[in-house]
Amino acid sequence: MLNTVLISVFAPDRTGLVATITATLFDLGANLASTNFNVLGNAAEFTAIAEIPLDVSFDDIQNDLNQIELLENAKITISPFDMKTTTDPTGQVTHKIAVSGGDRPGLIARLCEVFVQFKANIVRMNAERVPSIAGDQYIVSFFVWIPEDTAQTCLATISNTAGGLNLSCTWENI
Repeated sequence: MLNTVLISVFAPDRTGLVATITATLFDLGANLASTNFNVLGNAAEFTAIAEIPLDVSFDDIQNDLNQIELLENAKITISPFDMKTTTDPTGQVTHKIAVSGGDRPGLIARLCEVFVQFKANIVRMNAERVPSIAGDQYIVSFFVWIPEDTAQTCLATISNTAGGLNLSCTWENI
């Protein structure tokens, strides 16, 4: 028997975080399911669903992660995960869409409204401001599931919405 937990680590970004965290979890007997890592400014966020042996407590996980020098000043949260650990078809990525250009207020909201209109599901999203000589550029990457029967219209609408904001838009089928 196994318990399923959600492990969340928020810490200053440092090289080796993923390797150190995952090795520690492996040593505890954890089997990772969906796992994400993101750099957020000068910070980093690691999130994972893990199946752990019944004899490993939340405190065991917390204590072992707290021993990692790279996680000094980290916020670590361990909680039960009572949902399915596998994704439905709408959780599978069918398209990667990248929108870039100057920052525009409401950019993400306007693009997300298009996905709702076409019943598309955002599986992952990454947005970042990148300094450049010409001024800061804003890059948003969406990994989405789009119903096959509306994919072309949805992609065209996303492209038109981005164009209306003077942004470039590219996509690819996955």
